Amino acid sequence: MKINFIDSVHPVLSERLSVAGHTCEDLSELEGDLLFAQLFDAEGVVIRGRIMLDAKTLDRAPKLKFIARAGAGLENIDQQECAKRNIRIYNSPEGNSDAVGEHAIAMLLALMNHLIRSDREVRGGKWRRKENTGHELNGSTVGIIGFGRMGRAFAQKLQGFGVKMLAYDKYLKDYAPEHVRETSFDELMEKSDVISLHLPLNDETNGFVNARFFAQCARPVWFINTARGQLVDTTALLDAIDNGRVRGACLDTLEFEERSLIGLRTDAPKEVLQRLFKNEHVILSPHTAGITHESYFKLANVLADKILGDINDGKL
Repeated sequence: MKINFIDSVHPVLSERLSVAGHTCEDLSELEGDLLFAQLFDAEGVVIRGRIMLDAKTLDRAPKLKFIARAGAGLENIDQQECAKRNIRIYNSPEGNSDAVGEHAIAMLLALMNHLIRSDREVRGGKWRRKENTGHELNGSTVGIIGFGRMGRAFAQKLQGFGVKMLAYDKYLKDYAPEHVRETSFDELMEKSDVISLHLPLNDETNGFVNARFFAQCARPVWFINTARGQLVDTTALLDAIDNGRVRGACLDTLEFEERSLIGLRTDAPKEVLQRLFKNEHVILSPHTAGITHESYFKLANVLADKILGDINDGKL
């Protein structure tokens, strides 16, 4: 089987596929038509976020049997079109769910305890203990919206912090482990001190967190988004911080990211970005929650397990 690597992933995937007798071709340095021209005989492709695999692109790969996404999100793949063409889709949320859970907690603790500001001030000669007094997570109620692998990993990491955990997932039933209580969206919004978002990006969830969302918070909350930036209306979030509905926000993903994740779009509204970057109640990271040295390997190795398993079972 010929497999094209459109994006760079850990070499364990190409190594395992090659050992199994498959041909792996690295296309990660190609762009545009030069890239798409190489898909004519591909039976498998490995991607991250660099290109959209829509109907037009899939037409360039008539022999395609599978798409392997190194990561969790599938928003750059036309899943309905793949189903029509009997193209299997693989992703690997198992590979970076631990990284996402740990990163979310790290951001939350840093925000609640003013660690970024404290570090900067101490380095600058300031020693402000009263102004940088933090808040304890212990005793809080944490609401988790979306309880797939990422939400579940976040909940698992929270054990030991002395918090109550509520979970809401529109598409699951009887899913919560013993330390988490399933609840309705309304109850989660009423009782949570912390809200963490773990949803995929699709037509239903795009802009899910907006002014109406924050108006439903019964108390000021700490807000976390390590999922996708387009889930959150940035202006609505900043307004909610200004009016006291949000105490602070941890954002690993931003509304104005490039699809390829290489940075922010050039057309991102400057006034919104300036407002965001100046806000000391927000802590930011560049979509790195799922990226660790360990997850880089695991994301690719999980894909190898799934692809080779299906080949061995005659499904590919």
